[in-house]
Parts: sequence; structure tokens; C-alpha cells
Amino acid sequence: MQPMNMYMVPNQGIPGFPPGLEYLTQVDQLLIKQKVELIEALAGFESNNKYEIRNSMGQNVFYAVEENDCLTRQCCGPLRSFTIRILDNFGQEIITVSRPLKCMSCFFPCCLQELEIQAPPGNTVGYVLQQWHPFLPKFTIENERREPVLKLQGPFCGWSCLPDVDFEILTMDEVSIGKISKQWTGLLREAFTDSDNFGIQFPMDLDVRMKAVMIGACFLIDFMFFETNN
Repeated sequence: MQPMNMYMVPNQGIPGFPPGLEYLTQVDQLLIKQKVELIEALAGFESNNKYEIRNSMGQNVFYAVEENDCLTRQCCGPLRSFTIRILDNFGQEIITVSRPLKCMSCFFPCCLQELEIQAPPGNTVGYVLQQWHPFLPKFTIENERREPVLKLQGPFCGWSCLPDVDFEILTMDEVSIGKISKQWTGLLREAFTDSDNFGIQFPMDLDVRMKAVMIGACFLIDFMFFETNN
């Protein structure tokens, strides 16, 4: 099989790190760029989401693709359950992001969103759990033992009057250490597609497992607040 047409990142194993996540030890920011689907722009037909994950120099380092069936996409829209598979530069799956189907309403705290992240597939490294709040998007980041390690908090109802929308990454003591930002992509793309760009900033020395969880959290934020409900 030919390697994928992506920035070639050497995959050298590092003891103590999940296989495939070695490159994340070298970065403190990532750009997640959703690929524009022509059929969505022209017909409003929801297709599986696809993303390019780039480093700060704009080079593709990973590729992510949603795995879902047509009926689920069209009937459930952004509420849908999903599995997103993240591949390395050789097409090997290194991270699996899974979201179960749940209702989404700030008035029903029994139906809060959650996400499981595995790296490599079959090895859980963390979870993203929505916390109930009537106005603010709030999430708890848990490790593989279901212990809270970080928080994630967005602006009022997930919206902002600024071009970029920031979700702050916080320690359990409410100290900001990074952010997930939804970036303005231009009037036409915002109006006619649900294709979004996100930036993730985190400390260089953050555990690579938590960096992988932040990538998963970015996908959950995209579906919850920025997907168009066709």
C-alpha cells in the first residue's frame, strides 16, 4: 500500500507512550481543518466528516475520518453518534474517538454528552464528559481511570461576537493552560457548509494521552455547536 499523501512524520516508538502518539510530544499546537464537501454545499446532504490535522507550519501530520451510515447522518444530524478514526501518515489508525447517541439539551442534565478516546484502538486513554450548566459549555476531561484531570469551558451558549470562538483548557484549579478555538473560515463557507477550522493550543509537556483527548474534544465541540442541522 502506498503511503498517504501527507507530511511524513517518523514513527519511532518511545517507551511509556501509546504507539502512534510519539509525534505529539513535539508539538504545542495543532490545526484541525475540516474538508469542504461539495455535495453538502450544493444540496445540503450530510456526508461523513473528514479532517486534516496539521502542525504549526501547516503540514499535514494526521488525517481523521468519520465512520457512519447514511441514515444516521441524515436523521440525527449533529446529534448523531459517531466513530472518528485518526490515521497517521502511513494510513495506520492511531486514535479512535467514539460518541454514543444522546439527546442534547441544556434543560435535561440526564442527557449530557460524552466521548471516549482510545490510543491505539482498544486502549482507552481518556474521556470527555459534558457538565450541566444552563448557559456555559462546560466539560470535564478524565484519564483512563475516570479521574478528572482537566476542564474545558466555552463562551455563553457556545457563541461569541468575535470571529474566533475560544474554549479554554483549565486545570482543576481553574488555571488556563491552553484553548480550543473555532476559527472564522469566511462568509461563504460559514453560510453554505458546516466545514470548520479549529486550533488547539496546549503545553508542550502535557501528557500525549491528554493531547489525544483534546483532539477528540475538538470533534465533540464541532458537532455540538458548529455543525449545521440539515
